[in-house]
Amino acid sequence: MHDMANNTDALSVAVSQACVGAPAGLVVGADQGLIAQAHGRSAAYGVQRSARPDYELLGKSDLADLLEQNRQLSSHALPMMEVLYEQIATTRHMVVLTDMRARILHSLGQDAFLSSADRLGFHPGVAWSEQSQGTNAIGTAIAGLRPTSVHGDEHYLYANHRLSCSAAPIFDPYGKLIGVLDVTGEREFFHQHTLALVRMSAQMIENHLFNETFQQTVKLHFHSRPAFLGTLMEGVACFNPEGQFLSANRSGIAQIGLSLAALRTHSFSSLFGLPISAVSDRSVGPGMLQLTLPNGLKVAARWSNLHLAKSPFQLTLQNTRSDRADLIRQSAATRPVHNLAWLNTGDTHIALSIEKLRKVIGRGISILLTGETGTGKEWMARAIHQDSPRQTQAFVALNCASIPESLIESELFGYEEGAFTGARKKGQIGKILQADGGTLFLDEIGDMPLNLQARLLRVLQERMITPLGSDRAIAIDIALICATNRPLREMIAKASFRDDLYYRLNGLVVKLPPLRERSDLAVIIDRLLQSAELGLGYRLADEVFDLFLRHTWPGNFRQLSTLLKTAMLMTGGEREIRFEHLPDDFLEDAGIAAPGAAAPAAGTMDQIAVSVIQSSLASHAGNVSATARSLGISRNTIYRKRRE
Repeated sequence: MHDMANNTDALSVAVSQACVGAPAGLVVGADQGLIAQAHGRSAAYGVQRSARPDYELLGKSDLADLLEQNRQLSSHALPMMEVLYEQIATTRHMVVLTDMRARILHSLGQDAFLSSADRLGFHPGVAWSEQSQGTNAIGTAIAGLRPTSVHGDEHYLYANHRLSCSAAPIFDPYGKLIGVLDVTGEREFFHQHTLALVRMSAQMIENHLFNETFQQTVKLHFHSRPAFLGTLMEGVACFNPEGQFLSANRSGIAQIGLSLAALRTHSFSSLFGLPISAVSDRSVGPGMLQLTLPNGLKVAARWSNLHLAKSPFQLTLQNTRSDRADLIRQSAATRPVHNLAWLNTGDTHIALSIEKLRKVIGRGISILLTGETGTGKEWMARAIHQDSPRQTQAFVALNCASIPESLIESELFGYEEGAFTGARKKGQIGKILQADGGTLFLDEIGDMPLNLQARLLRVLQERMITPLGSDRAIAIDIALICATNRPLREMIAKASFRDDLYYRLNGLVVKLPPLRERSDLAVIIDRLLQSAELGLGYRLADEVFDLFLRHTWPGNFRQLSTLLKTAMLMTGGEREIRFEHLPDDFLEDAGIAAPGAAAPAAGTMDQIAVSVIQSSLASHAGNVSATARSLGISRNTIYRKRRE
């Protein structure tokens, strides 16, 4: 991260460039239509304008959890908040940072103003959403997903009419809202440039997050004005070593003129119309290139981290083949090993968990993975093994819930010949002994019978195992990883799980978040699409990609993976997954009518339909016929929806 002086200079320069170099589509100043809509929403939420809200404060534990969940955002935002506060230079303002739900994380200002602000509810943990406070800059910026000023009596609550507030949403490197930066002050001290300052500060926070997330990628820096390269206004697009598009910063998205969902279907060659090997021919100066964006805009550009594409272990970007499927097939043999780095795809919670895991791997500490069914606990366990000193030894997994209770003991401990009726001739080596020297993964440990819990505890304490029907103990050396979706502490209270075993297993507890709470869903989808076991060269149509990002995924990774496998088969080799390739029950759960089904009721379904049509039109450059074919609807339907 830049030091404070550099941030101050950059912010000052950015403000002066706000009118000439800022991305299109960002609103500066109050929009009366927007305020009227916000007031309508506030009334619909049942907010009473004359009421003095009772702000509910979070307890210390809940507040600590809130701050921990947003630690990465805060680490990048707090230095910028200090710089922004220096710029507004008045005792009658404060700088506020909230999370994606408008809950205050941090505030900065003079003590005198902070004291008066506290009476209005600017406490850490208090929510400033429209549902809680009515129209206000923070909540309305979240509702509209754009920078917003709310001045004086534009606030819905009479109690807030003394305030003037300017807020800008903060998006993560994958386009997901993660927070809001706000400047709030007394209305008499309102300044017309405040929103520009806030907006630029939010963009600098985004850029810091973006650069941190995509350190090890090939980056293209570009702008239509060469003087803006290296400034806040430059566009940055990131590609993997195979040339596939990963993400772009806000300025880059605005200049290219395509949505992130549309950009994710592209590679460098499809965006710029030439192979990477030809970029040196476009040089217009030392380290400078001239390229043409898909919208025809000519930009000056430069590379960074191009050396990453030249690793002998990866497919080089200089490969001139234009067939992306061929490129993916060639690189299949050199795909990255599914270790912890491979799983670290941009979600803050996962990144923190991986950081903790790396400190204990190989140190003899048992690891307990918790979380809902299908959240990728076995993937995480295999990645831990891959990053451990035992990676060349066996990884042995046993799901305690999938094996009948009568067989778990023999599966786990093994048995000698003739140990019981039906036993195999010559006996069987159990999972524990198979894992000797390597890693044993016990999934759904909460389903292990109590009598076996006691035996497992003895094995872990003594590091010796005695197979069924045998009188000899065998020394073992294993690393143990367990996983469960059950509340073990509650089970201990009900005497259905041994407390002594629990404390033996939970050397480090890592909770994996459900898919609906992860900020890296776009990357996960791409990883699954391109993984060898699912097939190569498939992609999602833009409208399907948008639907996947909105879906709650109650089955988590298991549901997503199964759905993708089914959809790939349904395409018949077309390689693009569209609505008609998705199972009817999934479409119904997502609120989308299956092809040929009766029309849904008006309301939210109409809004979804319009959103899908708009996204598809954008991806087909406004071509109505192509959009109709991709969605399986008539052109008249598209024209009618556009009029509506």
